[in-house]
Amino acid sequence: MKHIISWVLRHIPRKIIQLFAHRLLKIYSLFLVGNKVYCPVCDHSYSKFLPYGRLQPRENALCPSCLSLERHRLMHLFLKNETTFYTTKPKVLHVAPEYCFIDRFENYLGDNYITADIESPLAKVKMDLHHIPFEDNSFDVVFCNHVLEHVEDDVRCMQEIRRVLKPDGFALCQSPQRYDLATTYEDSSITDPKEREIHFLQDDHLRIYGRDFGHQLEKSGFTVNPVNMIEKLGLQESQRMALPLEEIIYQCKK
Repeated sequence: MKHIISWVLRHIPRKIIQLFAHRLLKIYSLFLVGNKVYCPVCDHSYSKFLPYGRLQPRENALCPSCLSLERHRLMHLFLKNETTFYTTKPKVLHVAPEYCFIDRFENYLGDNYITADIESPLAKVKMDLHHIPFEDNSFDVVFCNHVLEHVEDDVRCMQEIRRVLKPDGFALCQSPQRYDLATTYEDSSITDPKEREIHFLQDDHLRIYGRDFGHQLEKSGFTVNPVNMIEKLGLQESQRMALPLEEIIYQCKK
């Protein structure tokens, strides 16, 4: 299964995967009956999660029911435990919306929920993150996960997110990180997709953030609050939900 998923992620266009993967995995989930792992996003338990990843697929990563990954389950728990997101119905801009959240957020928020992306068929608004087509102070919450590593000017995109965020709102801008790197690695001379995959973990990535990611977010003017959800939840519970044990949630405010 690891090799199949790796091949699909590397060779099938992302737009096609987004439209059809959930149907196939719903069927496959029938063979994973059990309660060793638990997905807090869809409230389903399984004998295990599916592997996921392009180069070196991670074991126990993908929920076959809602398609949440480790980072999505972490984000959901942060919103549930550390914010009023699920009780106040904020106005939300969701950039590059993840399948596991779209229907849930739309059913909960209605017209207060706007999805946007430069190419995803799942998004309502076609948008370049360098030029967000909304007025200043428009949103209570902005989600922009696993996007900043793709864009030409990440600081400009962060500034745009900050511009459309209300003064008392917050943004979540999670991105892949290499925790063995003290600082972000970026080299604009690397343009070959195969070389980018080697250096930045994916052929359409332009950089890989290091342990300084919080400081990178601050370059746009954000005040960044790092939250370690693993410490709050405990190791045993985090492992049962297959959360990313090293990942920090960076809550960004004006």
